[in-house]
Amino acid sequence: MEGLLACESAERAPEVASLSQAQAYCLQRRESAAPALRRLLDTLEPGGPQGAVQVGYTVTLQLLALYHRTPKGWAIDPVQLDTWMRLITEVQRPVVVYLSAGHFDSTGPLTEELLADPRNLMALRDGQPPQLGYFGYRIAPYTLRTDADIPVNRYRYAALEAVAKRLLALPEATRKRIVAVTLAGELHHLFPDFESGMGRHQDVRVTDYRPESVADFRRWLAREYGSVDAYARATGLPWQSFDEVPAPSRDIRKEPLKGFAEHYDAYADGTLPLSGWLWDPQGKVQRLQLHLDGQPLADVPRGLHRLDVYRAVDEIRNPNTGFRYDLDYRNLAPGRHRAQVIAHTAEGLFEVAQTEFVVMERDQRPPRAGSPAATSAKPLARLRGVRAWMDLPQPPLDLYYNPVARDWNRFRSHQAAAFLAEFHRRARAAGLPAAWLFSHQIVPRANGTWNPQLFAMDDTLRGDAAWNHGLNLYGGMTDSDWVQAYFQAQGIRGYGVPEFHPQQWKEPGAALRALQRHQKAGARFVSPYYFTVVPPRFKGGAEHGVNRMELTPTNPKDGSDQFYRAIVDFARQ
Repeated sequence: MEGLLACESAERAPEVASLSQAQAYCLQRRESAAPALRRLLDTLEPGGPQGAVQVGYTVTLQLLALYHRTPKGWAIDPVQLDTWMRLITEVQRPVVVYLSAGHFDSTGPLTEELLADPRNLMALRDGQPPQLGYFGYRIAPYTLRTDADIPVNRYRYAALEAVAKRLLALPEATRKRIVAVTLAGELHHLFPDFESGMGRHQDVRVTDYRPESVADFRRWLAREYGSVDAYARATGLPWQSFDEVPAPSRDIRKEPLKGFAEHYDAYADGTLPLSGWLWDPQGKVQRLQLHLDGQPLADVPRGLHRLDVYRAVDEIRNPNTGFRYDLDYRNLAPGRHRAQVIAHTAEGLFEVAQTEFVVMERDQRPPRAGSPAATSAKPLARLRGVRAWMDLPQPPLDLYYNPVARDWNRFRSHQAAAFLAEFHRRARAAGLPAAWLFSHQIVPRANGTWNPQLFAMDDTLRGDAAWNHGLNLYGGMTDSDWVQAYFQAQGIRGYGVPEFHPQQWKEPGAALRALQRHQKAGARFVSPYYFTVVPPRFKGGAEHGVNRMELTPTNPKDGSDQFYRAIVDFARQ
């Protein structure tokens, strides 16, 4: 829900000219958008919440934005917190409370002070924090370190405890309407060009290279391997101390290295992604298989999310056209290799795509001459009605496996999970029931061309985590065999979906089918993204990738009008 602090009286006040002014005006008057919210929810589900499917709402509390400056320093604004609690009490519908404390918690007056202190921020290898935005929204690259002495953490943890205390003090009838409390927001590492660089595999730059983070990495290595001798044997590198181990950051092809352990790129951890898309509306392809040097190796997973292809090609009716196989090349012999994606059909074998790559020695010696073997198959162009394209990798490609880079990525994922675990631990210590507590994460591997190493967050998605899983799903991910199989493989059950939009308009009924699928799969809640109660005078007219998803019966962009109607139909259950 957008605009819950923008009361209707602000729209009638001529001195109020913007949304931020409207929110300040409404807080001063102890007013919110509760009346407008009730009307909207009653439109979606007339007669109040009832039946198997009930319409509620999500309240987003940006924890750092709760602070205001006082003569004694920064303190939580009691007026703002009172207003939120009053809204939750007055709007008698199921509610999800989102405690935002990640990189999108960047709008409050405290933000400028936090951004000026490097201790609060992640850093790229040059020691500077990434300068990021998302469709005009500022992103604050707050640290994922858990140290309570870091100023941003001190404020985040204190706000969490304050909100928890107020939620627990709500009337019993109000507390019973709380379906979930989602924790912290999308916790992952950051990278340049955040808005459109999720699929970048060339010249990658990642976080967190702050000295304190690198020191944490070395301590983590010591815990993982036990002794420096064991690490030397595991890596084949002559370490005398964990303090010698660098956080890898340099591309061996372009930069001088002090030692091979410094090498880092999108493939240095020993993984080569082979991905693309295949459109097969008649179901001719029985299976996709990866062949390596003329021999079958493994089936290639299909059905990954490719909204880009869905947008670009009119005839493609479903965004789940992606395929991807992450090839572990660590044990391949040095030299040239050929990878082929082969389609098995009733008409024989067809080659979807092929690529060559070279596994290099650490000393960069030239590979041996000779061409790798290949599987004989007909070109896919002869298979009528099937279209395909391979995006990754971009040949020619030389691969250098660095075991330290693999551990660096593992550690970065550990950092993200450790912060979420600490946030969850503090929420439980503050008295919030375990049944309420969900994460608020994304699933990068469901996007066929994304580079999950940029995010480094796989550990937050483990099924044995202490929290309930809240997983944001967009586009084809909302109705995906691949996603449901991933949930099962991870052991994820009883999940929630804190953000959800099918972004489809070509097949009527797609949005309703997506909602029904998650009900059947046992989802506790789904939060459609997004509705707004911002008064029209303060909305502005600029269009960007986010407001295409505003849910109204008159917004056809990204199928938002169809999704709106699906919600109304779904709520009749």
